[in-house]
Amino acid sequence: MTGRVIFIGAGPGAADLITLRGARCLAQADVVLHDALTDPALRELAPQARWIHVGKRGFCDSTGQAAINALLVKHARANALVVRLKGGDPSVFGRLEEELEALAGAGIAAEVVPGVTAALAAAADTQRPLTRRGSGRSVALSTAMTREGALRAGRSADTEVFYMAGKQLAALARRLPAAGWSVDTPVSVVSRAGWPDVLHSTHRVADLAAASLLHAGRPTVVTVGAGARAVSPQRHGIDVPQGLPDPVETRAA
Repeated sequence: MTGRVIFIGAGPGAADLITLRGARCLAQADVVLHDALTDPALRELAPQARWIHVGKRGFCDSTGQAAINALLVKHARANALVVRLKGGDPSVFGRLEEELEALAGAGIAAEVVPGVTAALAAAADTQRPLTRRGSGRSVALSTAMTREGALRAGRSADTEVFYMAGKQLAALARRLPAAGWSVDTPVSVVSRAGWPDVLHSTHRVADLAAASLLHAGRPTVVTVGAGARAVSPQRHGIDVPQGLPDPVETRAA
């Protein structure tokens, strides 16, 4: 017997950030291989499943990638449905490619259910849209550190979001000006995005290092540029065009 594997994005924090499709698929699982940062409350959606922790933090392989690949293949060959439950979205810094390749090599069918990634949760928690009309037309997502341990600070978009940046805030502050960011560029730092204990602090590039102590030891994303600015309140109210019809209200039968 050979089953199939569904990769599900659990979202960046609290269990109710999973999508409806993800929740429905999770409820059918025989085995769940889950990341370290997925909410334990998600177990309530699949109480009959066998839950196996395969988490890792940053680039520290508490569970090696080769071992995860092997477990996926092993359990898919013995069960009808295996769920690979990943924090955030599977395709954003989730090592999805390697796991899909392992399954394809073993002839095992796979499906991917998207989830909410941490950059979107941070923008929602702080009410700071990642794109802005007229000033923020592009967004780039990158990791603060490479696999080799090198710090990268680029400027390839109007808004740059750095993942896994909690331990690198001081170094990032030094690298951003070299990448072309002004020292007065706004920066928004959010740790534990999507969780009830989310923390948010605002800075300029010049004083980003001050965020290090507040966010120490917490999963952190750093937003630089247009998407880091606070939304300005409208000073003169809203002009409503005259003569527009009222919206049509519809209700389900």
